[in-house]
Amino acid sequence: MHPEYAKIKLPTEGSFFETKKEVKGLNLHTVCEEARCPNRGECWTDGTATFMVLGKNCSRNCGFCSVTHGFVQPLDPLEPANVATAAREMGLKYVVITSVDRDDLPDQGASHFARVIREVKRTGANVEVLIPDFRGDKGCLDIILEEKPVVVAHNVETVRRLSPKVRDHRANYDQSLEVLKYASSRGFVTKSSIMLGLGETDDEVVQTMKDLRGVNVNILTIGQYLRPSKQQLPVVEYSGLGRFQKLKEIGYELGFQFVASGPLVRTSYKAAEAWAMRRQ
Repeated sequence: MHPEYAKIKLPTEGSFFETKKEVKGLNLHTVCEEARCPNRGECWTDGTATFMVLGKNCSRNCGFCSVTHGFVQPLDPLEPANVATAAREMGLKYVVITSVDRDDLPDQGASHFARVIREVKRTGANVEVLIPDFRGDKGCLDIILEEKPVVVAHNVETVRRLSPKVRDHRANYDQSLEVLKYASSRGFVTKSSIMLGLGETDDEVVQTMKDLRGVNVNILTIGQYLRPSKQQLPVVEYSGLGRFQKLKEIGYELGFQFVASGPLVRTSYKAAEAWAMRRQ
């Protein structure tokens, strides 16, 4: 039996469809659609979107993710300018940019990703990035960091024990921690996310939170895993609201500067608010 929060309301407002038209008209992709985010109706109605660059298809195949994998295509040279155009025409002041993994490219797509950041920043918007692990390659990470995004997010996704089952074999729990540690050491505000409902225990979640604080992650989001389709891993457990509240309190006790914890919370949900409130 699915809890009430898993029943997503369909959007009806015109602004949702205007955002959809803007994105499609410029041949852009959003993680909102590709990952079937439950918040896309709310966010798109508000005129915000998380742009997904480096193409539509991912070179990896994580067990939880509905983004199409395999058959990666050449990079679109117009993508950086088109993302900036969309951000400008939508009047965005805070833009989140994420990407698929591109293990097939020499620099794993870092240079192209950086060009997108550069073009969007020229619109005057602040840019938050949700990056792949780039296989821990600091040279690739430096290419991104040189563009000075206001937040660098990278998701550990789940607890250590479940990571090999949940994530692609090229991902690695400790590698993700090293990516976040490196960004933090360079002075960047960092963010990560944990999904609940894959069979983790509370003790394991708290240990993951401690591991993230151990590499100086500033912002934490915790949400419920919702199975996008029958091709992805099944939900082991739907967590109650009390569990999210308890973990939120523990997060602040551990020293996170901002914690968003709730069933439909995702990494980029109300990202601008999280960044702003962290600064207060």
